[in-house]
Amino acid sequence: MSRRRLVVALAAIVAVAGAGAAATALTAPEPRPVAERSGLPPATTPVTRGDLSDSSQQDGTLGYLGERKINGGAAGTLNWIAPTGSVVERDERLYEVDGRPVRLMYGSEPMYRTLKTGDEGKDVRQVEENLAALGYTGFTVDEEYTEKTAAAVKRWQKSHDLKRTGTLGPDAIAFAGSAVRVKEAGAATGDQVGPGRPVLTVSGSERVVGFKLPVADAGRAKAGTRVTVELPDGTRAPGKVSSVGRTASAGDDPQDRTPKIDITVSFDDPGKIKGVDQSPVVVNLTGETRRNVLSVPVNALLALPGGGFGVQVVENGRARDVEVELGMFGQGRVEVSGGGLREGMKVGVPSA
Repeated sequence: MSRRRLVVALAAIVAVAGAGAAATALTAPEPRPVAERSGLPPATTPVTRGDLSDSSQQDGTLGYLGERKINGGAAGTLNWIAPTGSVVERDERLYEVDGRPVRLMYGSEPMYRTLKTGDEGKDVRQVEENLAALGYTGFTVDEEYTEKTAAAVKRWQKSHDLKRTGTLGPDAIAFAGSAVRVKEAGAATGDQVGPGRPVLTVSGSERVVGFKLPVADAGRAKAGTRVTVELPDGTRAPGKVSSVGRTASAGDDPQDRTPKIDITVSFDDPGKIKGVDQSPVVVNLTGETRRNVLSVPVNALLALPGGGFGVQVVENGRARDVEVELGMFGQGRVEVSGGGLREGMKVGVPSA
């Protein structure tokens, strides 16, 4: 078997085994005839000792966390909308209908009804949490909309020059999990909007990176895996894998139908991350590291006639096959041991 065929076979094994897998019990491919290995190899390379890592690089895209639509809360004419690229925080305007602002409040539940004294539910708790965060207190934060809650709402309404009704509905506020960044408008000023009609597409304001990873390599990017991201301006920023997709898809590239999963990376300090939305970046995945091990290039490996793998050691003008045990694959090299190998020994490799 030629070295080229061996390398292809090994690459397939590594893809199945996953990054950092110890390849000590591999099934050897059909060996190359002994006659083909007679004489000296076309080139040699030294056995080296050092740290070996299965870190890898992946192409990613700089973006923002999450994406969702904000629908209209009341029927009327849209006469103002937050500009694309702007960040809207708690109690700031998202849009205006007939001159009435709809402001952002934080929460995971949608604002689907007009709340009044006596109402109960998770949406009530969200309203009360936001009022308290803004300094409008005097009530107990719970799931009951009391007269004290209504009084706090009236104070909030007064601060925004609104009619003090003590009730609060989707014509005045919309919920999102945190501050949002406006990605695009779903309507233009002057348009008629109404309940259920998209007004804005927003994302989180936090910068993140997304990339796709083949399913066979999923072990490289578990939640919490440390990464370094090379940003468009050439700087590097540390972060970690924050989420791993549960569904694989082949993607749209007809030349590469490999099933892949979506990976999201969050930064340690997202406030310092600059760059145009959807800019290409490089993600360096920090994998396992083996310290002070012997290694050779992957293409130095031979399939031995009796099974297993070896290298062709060249000493004093002669070549001999030595069986080795394989460990970690990484950076185009493989950890090797056994056979009396030592640092500096020359092993055969294909010619460049």
